[in-house]
Amino acid sequence: MAGRTKACFYGEYGCVLSMGFSALTVSALAALLAGVTLSTLSEFLETLPGLIVLIPAALAMRGNIFGAMGSRLGTAMHLGTFEMSLRKGTVLRSNVEAALALTVALSFVMGILAWAATFVFGFTAIGLTQYVFISVFGGILAGFLLLLFNLLIAHEGYKRDWDVDNITAPLIAAAGDIVTLPMLFLAAWLVINSPVLAIDLLFVVFTIATLVMMRHYYIKRKSDKGEAQRILTQSTPVLLICITLNIFAGLILEMELESLIASMALLILLPTFLNEANGLGGILTSRLSSMLHLGLVRPDRVPSRKAQENFFIIYVFYLGIFLLIAVLAHLLALLLGMSSPGLGAMMVISMGAGFLTVTMLNIFAYYVAIMTYRHGLNPDDHSIPLTASGVDLIGTVFFVLVVLALGL
Repeated sequence: MAGRTKACFYGEYGCVLSMGFSALTVSALAALLAGVTLSTLSEFLETLPGLIVLIPAALAMRGNIFGAMGSRLGTAMHLGTFEMSLRKGTVLRSNVEAALALTVALSFVMGILAWAATFVFGFTAIGLTQYVFISVFGGILAGFLLLLFNLLIAHEGYKRDWDVDNITAPLIAAAGDIVTLPMLFLAAWLVINSPVLAIDLLFVVFTIATLVMMRHYYIKRKSDKGEAQRILTQSTPVLLICITLNIFAGLILEMELESLIASMALLILLPTFLNEANGLGGILTSRLSSMLHLGLVRPDRVPSRKAQENFFIIYVFYLGIFLLIAVLAHLLALLLGMSSPGLGAMMVISMGAGFLTVTMLNIFAYYVAIMTYRHGLNPDDHSIPLTASGVDLIGTVFFVLVVLALGL
């Protein structure tokens, strides 16, 4: 693509595949660790009923907020407006402020929505204050770590002239899984081992802090037309839709929790599967967003040849990555003495559900990008969050359907 990044020795698509496969492989290995974490801490899922409803939304929100941040920074690098500075008014400073504000506000809302969903659909689940505490406490801790990681990627990408569109999304998605699950389970451990009064008091503190923060960013600064305000205004409604989609994905997992726990290899594979699907979605949406900004792709109803070439790239990534994670998840389960449905079944689940998910991903990502662009919105703010959450729900449905079809 045109812009600041240097030409790749292997040509444009050779560079995309080289960098993308490297990032996705690192992402897969990291996400497998998150899967092992989920499987080894499965007792929390049984001790705190309904906790798994929160997990897809919590994992996705970290990727949605910080993946979109990385996409915006990548676009700024292509346009030549990025500088590695946290001075007031810089692109980086505005994105940092927006990411922190979104993390606090949406973690609070996510806890409420998770509780409301279990209540409405009649699931046995933990209480409102427990949901909110786990969501906000775990979300803030994970958010700070991901912010530092995002800054590191931006610094290295800017210094080395990398096209960060090809690496940010999968790396942020993997880092999000790695840091979010332990932080959520730390919060869950505190819920189990702390007096009820302490959790209730912290719920009040989180409520007040969230209201103060929202007043500062969403009301007091309403007249502020800066980049941070624009990101908050445009991102919040989209992210609320994303949270809702991911909570439905969590409800599906709650219904099939016994099957997943019965075969621990599936618990190892599941977050890795969703993470890699999100990584592919992030690569595609980041590239489409930058191409729309640069005029290399037009927002047409029928995808142009350039867009179709990018769809093909995603299928190439799928063939290698989804086979890899099936084999590694099975081997990890055997190494750790956990149950597995077998290598063949793991490959069928990963490749079968992966193909269906990636096909929907290509269609969904393209039309989200062009529709936001046509309406004068920034695709960087909407494409990654909407695509990632759509992929989480779609991927979860296909994953569970293939598992059920195999009779597991």
